[in-house]
Amino acid sequence: MKQRILLLFTVIALISCKREQKISSSDWTQISSRTQFKEHDGVLELKSGNFTYNFKKNQTPFKKIILLNASMAGYIAELGAENLIIGVSSPEYIYSEKIQKLLKEGKIQNVGSEQKYDVEKIISMKPDAIFTNYIASFDNAYQLLKNNGIQVVFLDEYMEQLPLEKTAYIKLFGEFLGKEKEADARYKEIEKNYNDLKQLASTAKEKPVVLVNEMYGDVWYLPGGKTSVANFISDASASYIMKENKEEKSLTMSFEEVYAKSGTVQYWVNAGNHTSKKEMLGGNPFYGKLDVFNKGKIYTIAGKEKQSANDFFESGVVRADLVLKDYIKIFHPELLPEYQLTYMKELQ
Repeated sequence: MKQRILLLFTVIALISCKREQKISSSDWTQISSRTQFKEHDGVLELKSGNFTYNFKKNQTPFKKIILLNASMAGYIAELGAENLIIGVSSPEYIYSEKIQKLLKEGKIQNVGSEQKYDVEKIISMKPDAIFTNYIASFDNAYQLLKNNGIQVVFLDEYMEQLPLEKTAYIKLFGEFLGKEKEADARYKEIEKNYNDLKQLASTAKEKPVVLVNEMYGDVWYLPGGKTSVANFISDASASYIMKENKEEKSLTMSFEEVYAKSGTVQYWVNAGNHTSKKEMLGGNPFYGKLDVFNKGKIYTIAGKEKQSANDFFESGVVRADLVLKDYIKIFHPELLPEYQLTYMKELQ
């Protein structure tokens, strides 16, 4: 009798395991703590920040999409799905050559700017979905689009502070555009590259001290110690001057405050898109008081820039591995002797 009871418990346990496996297979795909999605009962459910969406099977994959943020073009281009875009806002900020070509051919339309969207034009184009960051001041425009049966999808990729979590949004775009396998493969490749590079950086003998960003007016906006920039610097085995800070947002500091912290700084990165140190100094003579300006190395993010468009904010959002590779090349050039910078550029 006891053996039969034990056998029964074993069978129940095995069935439970199988059920748990089945349940877990339909669990959420976790992009980040802000964004998750899953498929169940023919529905694609998405949780993005404060917004929840349920897309029926016949709604996806989307065939006609509009992008209201240039950064999202990076994900579409990485999946080779530019032909699904029918409209973009502020096209002058988009770097992708293919998207620019489609704009010139009239296959992609300009639907306005971040100051004002051409809502009537968007409605007449009948997109399957619009992808954008949520901006409260555009609530009336969003509501008008929704009232006309247009799906507006708000995404928070710009808020993610872990580099690979930003990259992971490619999985969501893959799900929306019927390119799940391609998206998963690209993510795994970028993730492996990133982790291999991080491991390589950990072999460096020194951790140079780093300063980031520049002044706007009287304020120096420094990334908090838990921002994506701070995480890149840490993963590149360097020491950010605000590494002890716990903020995921920008910190505002005076020149004097930054000056007091910058005595041992060897590298200054993300220093805008200046063309030369002379031009930089002309804009702010205070920079000349910094040792790093006179004796260190300064790098801008102008490595892939065309007029108003900068690929650092487009493909760089997806290619966390290449951004990390740039930082490692800057801080530890001996580890990547043959590599040429992609997004960064040394200021002379």
